[in-house]
Amino acid sequence: MSGPTPFTKLLVANRGEIAVRVMRTARKMGVGTVAVYSQADAGAAHVRMADEAVCIGGPAPGESYLRIGAIIEAARKTGADAIHPGYGFLAENPELPAACAQAGIVFVGPRAEVIRVMADKARAKASMEAAGVPCVPGYQGEDQGDQRLLSEARRIGFPVMIKATAGGGGRGMRRVERERDFPGHLESAKSEAKGAFGSDSVLLEKAIVDPRHVEIQIMADRHGNVIHLGERDCSIQRRHQKLIEEAPSPAVGPDLRAAMGRASVTAAKAIGYEGAGTFEYLLDAQGDFHFMEMNTRLQVEHPVTEAVTGLDLVEMQLRVAAGERLALGQEDVRFDGHAIELRLCAEDPEAGFMPQGGRLTLWEPADGIRVDHGLQSGAEVPPHYDSMIAKLVAHGPTREDARQRLLAGLRETVAMGLRTNKDFLGDCLAHPVFAAGGATTGFVAEHRGALSAPEGSEARAAMLAAALLRAEPGMRLTHGFSAPLRLMRGEVEYQPHVQVRGDGVCHVEMAGHDALDLRVVERRGHRVAFDMAGARRVAVFLAGPAGVYVQTAGRCFDFTDLTFRPGVKGGVASGDGTLRATMNGTVVSVNAAVGDVVEPGQPLVVIEAMKMEHAHVSPVAGRVTAVNVDKGAQVGPRAVLMEIAAG
Repeated sequence: MSGPTPFTKLLVANRGEIAVRVMRTARKMGVGTVAVYSQADAGAAHVRMADEAVCIGGPAPGESYLRIGAIIEAARKTGADAIHPGYGFLAENPELPAACAQAGIVFVGPRAEVIRVMADKARAKASMEAAGVPCVPGYQGEDQGDQRLLSEARRIGFPVMIKATAGGGGRGMRRVERERDFPGHLESAKSEAKGAFGSDSVLLEKAIVDPRHVEIQIMADRHGNVIHLGERDCSIQRRHQKLIEEAPSPAVGPDLRAAMGRASVTAAKAIGYEGAGTFEYLLDAQGDFHFMEMNTRLQVEHPVTEAVTGLDLVEMQLRVAAGERLALGQEDVRFDGHAIELRLCAEDPEAGFMPQGGRLTLWEPADGIRVDHGLQSGAEVPPHYDSMIAKLVAHGPTREDARQRLLAGLRETVAMGLRTNKDFLGDCLAHPVFAAGGATTGFVAEHRGALSAPEGSEARAAMLAAALLRAEPGMRLTHGFSAPLRLMRGEVEYQPHVQVRGDGVCHVEMAGHDALDLRVVERRGHRVAFDMAGARRVAVFLAGPAGVYVQTAGRCFDFTDLTFRPGVKGGVASGDGTLRATMNGTVVSVNAAVGDVVEPGQPLVVIEAMKMEHAHVSPVAGRVTAVNVDKGAQVGPRAVLMEIAAG
């Protein structure tokens, strides 16, 4: 594609890595950029990168990034004549392109009426059936009564999927295995959908057992030309949200690719589509594909398609929005090699993937792979937005080349200060089922025990490194006496005794283990080389007021430093009946009162964080003695929500 665009200044109605990524292409094309930002993002990378920036409100999305009027006013104020929505927030809200049209601003995406149809899963499915695209059997009727939905679920046959018709990203979605569980899951799905999308309307679909999630990227211009850019496999998911994507799919050959591509192109033409879009399908064990939904925007995982096609999808979007014709036909699309993408998220896999807002104290992305991010050391990860903080992408001539390059890049990446899914992603990449290309959407659930498995000797080695560096001259212990340390990781407490000796040597003793001499060899910033048990190791070390982070052999370990805290009495620990918040967030429901008798695992408080609801359950059987929060309260990590007297 070539030629000037009819707009000169682009406002990006988004934040984080996607805002940075869109601005990078706009700058390459000579188009000026405008950032909008919330009060929580005043120091964010996309704000610093843009030519101009406008604050549009408070931290919560409803106070800022979801305010169409504020975004249009920011465009008017800065003279921006085009708006790119990125993904999430308003990207699939038809009111934004409608407002752009009224204001005479170019919207980078399809027309409002097309988004309106495809954003509603029920209407989208009906339009796809009319276009001859194979769909999953289900119910998408207007009667939303509980009894009608239960009756339709019986007709479809369990297991069934409940899906918010206005939804996406796994919100408002539940899989129901048995009829008796249907009412509870329906109530939960509707509540989450209402909070996320303003509508509690749902549809039902037959749950296809262990499918692959395969999607087709299309690009269309306003002159009726549509092409597809191949498929992406997005089967590695948790809570129906994607974690790893790749192109091409290990399960798709040339004939199936052509069939899925033809169906997607035909459907796009039938609805008069314009811009970048993605048709998402479930691929069953027999090789049949079934339409799930269409995303009328750029996908998070678009970089893998860019890697294998050599195309810049954002540039194609901008040129199509400018009224240009597609510069290539289907016969011109070429695929080269294989690409895999990981979504690095601020979340704790060991705590059910709970989001982790806070300060990313140390951020060092790897060289040699593509890393899309809007981060820097010391950046705040607000609790108000999605937990994804970066994307890591590797491309190679074969799938195995791409997998090995991505594994190496992931191990080199440093993200410290809050917990992330970095090691979990590495375990997924290294798992033999994924390595063989055999993963389905059931992969994470099926292999959960082998992903981020018990750490054993690796955690002990990291603890020893932490003890060494805590005791190194110039750190906290500068005397030569043996001193005890208390380092806690999860439920395990380590109590090494460390004695600083000459020439940088630390003698470490711990009950049940052989004594060791460790010595710091070299320190460069946060990277430390040290000798341990006759072997040279390199670790990344970060110390804070409450604890230490150590990354060694590519894995990151965090330890709470209890050395100078009072001892714990009477076995008071996580099972003492104190229910604490695991994240920053907003309380959306309190399900018990003082005096209520509760059982272990019973959901007591639900907190919304990073666009998802998270149930906090009773740690013990007993009676509620205190309720410390109300619906709507803002809470931080470790805040005491309830107190329960065990017994």
